[in-house]
Amino acid sequence: MQRKQFLIGIAGGSGSGKTTFAQKIMKSINSADTCLLHMDSYYLPVQPRELYASSGKANYDHPNAFDWSLLRHHLSELKLGHSIKCPIYDFVTCSRTEEFETVGPCKVILFEGIFALYDQEIRDLLDIKCFLHVDSDIRFTRRLHRDVKERGRSLESVIAQYYDTVRPMYQKYLDPQRQYADFTVGEETDVASVILSARIKELIGTPLPSQETEAV
Repeated sequence: MQRKQFLIGIAGGSGSGKTTFAQKIMKSINSADTCLLHMDSYYLPVQPRELYASSGKANYDHPNAFDWSLLRHHLSELKLGHSIKCPIYDFVTCSRTEEFETVGPCKVILFEGIFALYDQEIRDLLDIKCFLHVDSDIRFTRRLHRDVKERGRSLESVIAQYYDTVRPMYQKYLDPQRQYADFTVGEETDVASVILSARIKELIGTPLPSQETEAV
């Protein structure tokens, strides 16, 4: 009998801690049969001109900034137990590179991104749907530190982008995804990651700590 793959979606605004939350879950599960897929890898190679803001900058927080056809295909393949060639996006040059990263096959796929719960077809693939709801000032501060430190951005450009596209897109497109989530997580993710990890272990048949102790 073919084993079942489990796909967990983690959505939330930029700076809400999605990647950190996913990494906590992976560490707790502690299995080589678990992989993490970042939605940021699926930004379009060239952003549509019609999405550009009045400032002349691309809008990376709009749903149409992403390569949905490729993303749907890759998630479907992972859910079937196949491997994929995930694109690699360069956030310094804001472009997709020519290189790829092999992801899978794996039994548990954690999929994190600002629009992880946005698309109906993808939601139908998800076994568990989670939304990280964090206050806007915290998200902004985290994004500011990340983009300046890791992506070579200036302080002024990050602030301008936040008010130009990030904040309005969150209110219009991102926050409404909460209605599709099985549960919502706040700023403190430690307890939530432990609970979700325990649920995933149940799904994949990994013994919980108490079960392991009893077995010994």
